[in-house]
Amino acid sequence: MKKIFLGCGLAVAALGANAQSALDAYQFNQADLKGTARFMSMGGAFGALGGDMTTLSQNPGGLGIYRSSEIGVTVNFDIQNYTTNSDITMKGSDFKFLLNNVGYIGSINLNNSVMPYFNWGFTYNKAASFNRKYDGAISLSNSMSNYIAGVSNANNLTVGDVTTTDHYDPYNPNDGGYVSPWISILGYDSYLVNPIGRDANTHWNGLWGNNTTGVGRFSVLETGGIDEYNISFGGNIKNVVFWGMDFGITSIAFNQSVLWGEKLNGANISNPDGSTVVTEANWNIHNRYMVRGTGFNYKLGFIVKPIQELRLGFAFHTPTWYALEEEYIASTEYDYPDTDIRPGSAMTNDGYWGYNDYKYRTPWKIIASAAGVIGSKFIISGDYEWSNYQDMNLSSYNEFGWGFNSDILPDFYYENQDIDNYYQATNTVRLGAEYRVLPEVSLRAGYANVSSPVKQEVRDNAMTMYTAGTNPSYALDNTTNYVTCGIGFRSKGFYCDLAYVYRNRSSEWHAFTPDPETPSVKSPQAKVTSENHQIALSMGFRF
Repeated sequence: MKKIFLGCGLAVAALGANAQSALDAYQFNQADLKGTARFMSMGGAFGALGGDMTTLSQNPGGLGIYRSSEIGVTVNFDIQNYTTNSDITMKGSDFKFLLNNVGYIGSINLNNSVMPYFNWGFTYNKAASFNRKYDGAISLSNSMSNYIAGVSNANNLTVGDVTTTDHYDPYNPNDGGYVSPWISILGYDSYLVNPIGRDANTHWNGLWGNNTTGVGRFSVLETGGIDEYNISFGGNIKNVVFWGMDFGITSIAFNQSVLWGEKLNGANISNPDGSTVVTEANWNIHNRYMVRGTGFNYKLGFIVKPIQELRLGFAFHTPTWYALEEEYIASTEYDYPDTDIRPGSAMTNDGYWGYNDYKYRTPWKIIASAAGVIGSKFIISGDYEWSNYQDMNLSSYNEFGWGFNSDILPDFYYENQDIDNYYQATNTVRLGAEYRVLPEVSLRAGYANVSSPVKQEVRDNAMTMYTAGTNPSYALDNTTNYVTCGIGFRSKGFYCDLAYVYRNRSSEWHAFTPDPETPSVKSPQAKVTSENHQIALSMGFRF
């Protein structure tokens, strides 16, 4: 087995120079319908209503609605069913228990006709859950090894580039000036790519030939989420204008494990002596990736009640500024029968986890809302939220933002260009209704639709997608839909709410981007449909 030395630093049109990519930036900005059971059962359409703990992280102006103190907690049971459709259909399920929301609202009667109440709050909200699991199998028309060969050719790599060990740091692109993509070195040490020549004219070939056939198998497991801790202040002006401001501290944790394997017939494999053997090939690559970090944001919101039956809401969210740390490692296993190559394995960085830190900024958000209150029995509400994913940004901890290998361009220049090329603004619509059937009992229903942030040409597989590290796979989300309902009980300050939320989200999973040398040959892909069934229970007291 060849000794693996994973030099980092990527060039030309293959991979980004950092351990992050535009696809990672999107992953960390996914929102979800999480909060109190009342909030969830009405589709999250609370921007003009207020009087709910979740409103602190949506429209802080809703804090001004309170005229009493409150303490409450919400738990969530999440069942995920997935279906993977490609040449072979596969199904599976997963179950998670989450703490959605817990908090305290304080209220003081100022006995002032101009500002009768001043309120404050401390809450915890589960802003997003990354939990997702799916796998599948695909009949192949190309091999990831050929993608690796294309990357190697695009970077004009020689055998010396992927075997030199002097003055290298496997995960630091600024040390040693190497331009060898990680995946090229891992592919070489696993015999996935075969060099013809050893000098500047070296050409790389993958395992897939004219008569090769095969099947690919993938398995993806993602866990973690975004937790938000809110400190809020608010009040009202003459019971007409309700205002609030919120300072949010976020904590993010993301764990991803991706396994891709191929079983090929008629593969072209190069023996150590340089001869080529056409035979069976079995191999897989396992990528593991972890991100941890904290961030902060600021929110400002208002609710205006021009008449008793109508409420209008507006909220403005700054970006969340994150400081992130990541760790990553990759390994391969291979078996090539009828060759001189013994079954073996290879790992990045001699089996040690790589480390990197960087800064990340999410997009701005604007929310406009309206609600109608008919008597004391019926409420109907709606929210519109706009956020431009092109405003996401990756940056370096380097004081000047310039790497040693970046003679002209700053760090993350290409990654931020990819963000602009891949993504667009999203439109989120939330609708909700509540009907009080008894003085103590209310029925609720809602709907929400979140448009895809991915441009159509990207979803059509018409663009080359640049990933980082040794994981060339990626998933592109389509429109997400929520259908919700629930019931609530209130009596003498005590409340208990129950919500059911159905979420449907479809994605296109790609094993790798089209081969840089043959872009007309599409990458193996599968459609993944996730159906989430959530049951949320809230309990609390007002006093």
